[in-house]
Amino acid sequence: MRLRSKRLPTRVSATVTALVAVLALGAVTPAEAAPPAPRPPAADRWADRPHGFASLAGGTTGGRGGKVVTVRTQADLARYAGAAEPYVIRVAGAIDVEPFGSPVTVASDKTIVGVGTTGEIVHGELQLKPGTHNVIIRNLTIRDSYVEGDPDGKTTDFDGIQMDSVHHVWIDHNRFTHMGDGLLDVRKDSQYVTVSYNRFDNHNKAFGIGWTDNVTTQITIDHNWFSGTKQRNPSADNCAYAHLYNNYLSAQVTDGDPVWSYGNWARGRTRMVIENSYYEGVQHPYQADATAELVERGSVLKGTTGRHDEWGAAFDPRAFYAYRLDPAAAVPALVKRFSGPQRNLGTDTVLDVPAAYPTVQAAVDAVPAGNDGRVTVRIAPGTYREKVRVPADKPRLTFQGTGRDRSGTVIVYDTPNAHGGSSGSATVLIAASDVTARNLTFVNDFDEAAVELNAEQALAMKTTGDRIVFENTAFKGNQDTLMTDSPRLDVVSRVYIRDSYIEGDVDFVYGRATTVIDRSLIRALSRGSATNNGYVTAASTWKDNPYGFLITGSRIVSDAPAGSFHLGRPWHPGGNPDAVGQVLIRETELPAAVKSSPWTDMGGFSWRDARFGEYRTHGPGAAVTPDRPQMSDADAARHEVADYLAGPDGWAPHTSRTRTHGEES
Repeated sequence: MRLRSKRLPTRVSATVTALVAVLALGAVTPAEAAPPAPRPPAADRWADRPHGFASLAGGTTGGRGGKVVTVRTQADLARYAGAAEPYVIRVAGAIDVEPFGSPVTVASDKTIVGVGTTGEIVHGELQLKPGTHNVIIRNLTIRDSYVEGDPDGKTTDFDGIQMDSVHHVWIDHNRFTHMGDGLLDVRKDSQYVTVSYNRFDNHNKAFGIGWTDNVTTQITIDHNWFSGTKQRNPSADNCAYAHLYNNYLSAQVTDGDPVWSYGNWARGRTRMVIENSYYEGVQHPYQADATAELVERGSVLKGTTGRHDEWGAAFDPRAFYAYRLDPAAAVPALVKRFSGPQRNLGTDTVLDVPAAYPTVQAAVDAVPAGNDGRVTVRIAPGTYREKVRVPADKPRLTFQGTGRDRSGTVIVYDTPNAHGGSSGSATVLIAASDVTARNLTFVNDFDEAAVELNAEQALAMKTTGDRIVFENTAFKGNQDTLMTDSPRLDVVSRVYIRDSYIEGDVDFVYGRATTVIDRSLIRALSRGSATNNGYVTAASTWKDNPYGFLITGSRIVSDAPAGSFHLGRPWHPGGNPDAVGQVLIRETELPAAVKSSPWTDMGGFSWRDARFGEYRTHGPGAAVTPDRPQMSDADAARHEVADYLAGPDGWAPHTSRTRTHGEES
């Protein structure tokens, strides 16, 4: 849309609840009283960044910065896991590996994560070859390469995960069960490894570390559950530093073996520290070679027998990294609940801007076409001068500003309508459905006073997708600031804007999408005119769509002179008579700048033929006049937020528990 007269210069303003600490689990014997220590909140148990040794020396980021892919076949898993470039690989469903027991090579810079509890590697092994580094493997079930009659794995080498001479690896929230040899083998001078919140069960050899004469490996092992296993829980050979805490060993295989049924074993010259773990019915719960050093503190022993070795000084884990211990008595309940694959992991992929992706668009580009999982683009505070385009085939995105408020994270550009129309002008264009933006500011700072153009409209945001949500966001511009549209006139798209801020002067809230602006602040900017400073809305609603724009529970403010602003006018793109605008301003404060006849004609179409109205507006600009249609109570009952948004699928974003408070700008 274009205003015929030039305007004067206007400046564009730029628990999860924690578990109980102590559980009544029968008579226990504390190995040594541990000092009280705070527990991390439950949310930390699903943190997307590693802790412990894997977090040191540059950290472990996996496929961060690479493209996101979803795999369902062995061929796709092998293709992306073995690629040279970084990938975030989502495993959806069970992948049956053939031939039986064969390995899938995992190269450097990879994240492999199961989608919820569906991701499984069956009859196969993930193998990290020498030199591999920066790998994250999470939320998978790796199972069933056991060869009947070979409990020791002497005829096969079918591990669950095997790594040789690697560094910076995080193994987290997996389940390993019933494999042909070891469930997890960390071998040959591997360094900076963390193994957390995994389940090891139904097996002989669970978790081995070493196969080297060198004393180099640094490993953190915490919150793992070893159940129905016999040995290597873990066995740590020649580890420079092995830190074990808050692990649970239970239901040990009881075959009468006096030596090779055991819990934790510090072998060779290993220095091992065990803290606040829980051993239930375990033979030899922790033991050490004479050449090793083992420090144990704070663990619970229930029905244990055999060796309980403790000697030497080992090392101080806090000299390397910070960590928080859970009370040992709470460990069984904690690991039963939080270890192994989790339904909430792998379903939301997080892409960090600019830490992993230099621009917001780069993060969008990393999302696969046909994306079937929620992807959160987490944007650090700062000003991002770029255009962002979200194509229709990349749904289910969330853009989350991480600053203290929405003004801290700004996406801005300066293109006018003359250079590409509304889609080319928009700083951000969202063509995909099911997109949410929170805690962000969108700006088009094109200086219309400095440039002579025939089409000066300059959009901060344009949407054409369905089920779009903006929470605690700001939209700043002059003419055509915010356009909520749909792919074509007879297609209904829905947009919900809550606790947000919108500013502009001419038609700055417009389009044909069904749009609810709820509990927000709308600022009508003055163009310096005493009589006509602009129009808040310009709806082009399809004639068969009863719901266009609803502005409800909000405030419209302006420093324009009294009686100089219109609430809206009907936009008929291309003169199409089937675009019959619908706007309801409901229970909203209006400023004195609003005209007594606030609706006006446009392009030869009368506003009286559109569907404009007010309901219980208030404030100095809310006087009732013959040119201000007022909706009846009966009609208002059919024009609630839910009526606008429900559509055929019952969409109801206004009922979500996410709530923010509006800001002035």
